[in-house]
Amino acid sequence: MIVVGIRFKPAGKVYYFDPKGIKLDIQDGVIVETARGMEFGTVVIEPKKVEDIEVIQPLKPIVRRATEKDFQQVAKNKEREKKAFSVCLEKIAKRKLP
Repeated sequence: MIVVGIRFKPAGKVYYFDPKGIKLDIQDGVIVETARGMEFGTVVIEPKKVEDIEVIQPLKPIVRRATEKDFQQVAKNKEREKKAFSVCLEKIAKRKLP
């Protein structure tokens, strides 16, 4: 069975997906369907052959290669995350929480 390793966070766990014939290289952005819905991931292991017993079945497929619009959305989400974190820090300080 051919699999590709995808990571969703910089130091996160690597998950295997079915590349479905899409040519992928290390650091390519991809869109995959997970239990949390559609997510952006990064290829960290190029497509390779593994034994069926090494993979949790059923193996979900890569939906598509990420587009420029997907990369822009990821950047926008990271910016929103920074702003939300700042707001949280302000509220913690305002309420004198540990």
